[in-house]
Amino acid sequence: MFDILTLNKISQIGLKELDDKYTVTDCCECPDGIIVRSAAMHDYDFSQKTVAVARAGAGVNNIPVDECTKKGIVVFNTPGANANAVKELVIGGLMLASRRVSAAYDWCKTLKGEGENVGKLVEKGKSQFAGPEILGKTLGVVGLGAIGRLVASAANALGMKIVGYDPYFNEELKGELPADTEYVDSLDAVYEKADYITLHLPCVAATKGMINAETIGKMKDGVRILNFARGELVVGADMAAAIESGKVAAYVTDFPSDEVIGLENVTALPHLGASTPESEENCAYMAAVEIREYLEKGNIKNSVNFPNVSLDTEGERVAVIHHNVLTAVNDILSAFMKNGVETTGFSSKAKGDYAYTLISADKIPDAVVNALNSNEDIIKVRKI
Repeated sequence: MFDILTLNKISQIGLKELDDKYTVTDCCECPDGIIVRSAAMHDYDFSQKTVAVARAGAGVNNIPVDECTKKGIVVFNTPGANANAVKELVIGGLMLASRRVSAAYDWCKTLKGEGENVGKLVEKGKSQFAGPEILGKTLGVVGLGAIGRLVASAANALGMKIVGYDPYFNEELKGELPADTEYVDSLDAVYEKADYITLHLPCVAATKGMINAETIGKMKDGVRILNFARGELVVGADMAAAIESGKVAAYVTDFPSDEVIGLENVTALPHLGASTPESEENCAYMAAVEIREYLEKGNIKNSVNFPNVSLDTEGERVAVIHHNVLTAVNDILSAFMKNGVETTGFSSKAKGDYAYTLISADKIPDAVVNALNSNEDIIKVRKI
């Protein structure tokens, strides 16, 4: 039996993947695994029993990933599960950035009570909300992950030219992008070419505050910026100054900050990117499957802190999280050989300073596990 703690309301579509071997609850002091959406976990006191955290979403800023790694806790996310939902909101954001729809909507409310004069007032006042079409304009897509690729394809279908930048882009993924996409090797090239810029990348040390006074200065006058990725990518005070000066013609985001809320030509929404029932179901399903595969088989897929490792062999398994040193792998294999255990499957991969090894055998005696637990290079051992 496994105990699963949910720190947010998780779609039942996903939780159905956890059968009668699981107890799923929102109150558990010592869970085997945790499924979370947006709940902040940086002050969470992890139990020694906890071996996995699955984030029903892409970003893991709310999870103390470094702490989890040191404790041998595998952190999963669900890349692509909410990609379509975010894409659709971004496409809506393109329209909001162009046509001043939000301001026009608010202005129309002021006409209440004008009776028969409403029609005349509308005709007289509508010109103040005019804006350009997106057809033929250049969209700079910063980050060509699952969401960025969908946005690029949808915008291209609407007649936009696409300039893409992603230092980690896999050449094999080009088939998922419009054939006429222009790939550039620097952010400066995006800033120089783009009429619209949309951000689709995580907030890490290298990207935090990347949209600031200096980088905005490299952009076209009247650029329109969309941020449906992470609020911390943009320096709020610098964006406010650029909006007020006219350097940035429009800013649309679902990460509002105090500096930009209420400014003319800013459309600030609550964080709605993945707020669709379909997205919540997709994320919950993927998170549940990931945590089930790890708890029952030791297989890892879509972890942000450990490598993808899996076995398709039968029998018992030992899952070992350890430091990325050659001696650790040798010691793991030696523990099997010294106890006369013939392995039926082996896979070991590293990710940074840490590694994960999964070994199967028909029968694994406790002596093997005890030997591994006594090794100072090994962080966590599970017999499955």
